[in-house]
Amino acid sequence: MKYAEDIIIKPIMTEKSYGNIALGKYTFQVALNSTKIEIKDAVEKLFEVKVLKVNTMRYDGKNKRVGVHQGLTSAWKKAIVQIDTNPADEKYLAKGGKETKLNKKYKTEIEEISSAFGTN
Repeated sequence: MKYAEDIIIKPIMTEKSYGNIALGKYTFQVALNSTKIEIKDAVEKLFEVKVLKVNTMRYDGKNKRVGVHQGLTSAWKKAIVQIDTNPADEKYLAKGGKETKLNKKYKTEIEEISSAFGTN
């Protein structure tokens, strides 16, 4: 069993990822062997938000050279997670045909990431 803290390694802070926050998209570096479902569950657990979509990209290590020494940088995986920025109340019919509302208890943004980007 994987823990959420082991799946989400760190947020990726670039100009492009900063611009995507307004659209509800957050970018994270994640564990190489993690799946989209594991990433979704980890983000929902850590930040208490509703995840709508997860896109992932794998990056292979690059050849680097320092003087006469050669080596590879580490391979890594990036995930772009889209959260629900407008959680609407769910309506359903209860016993007797009575309409009931269910309030969603999700946040509309990830404050920890926003403060790291300096948007608060």
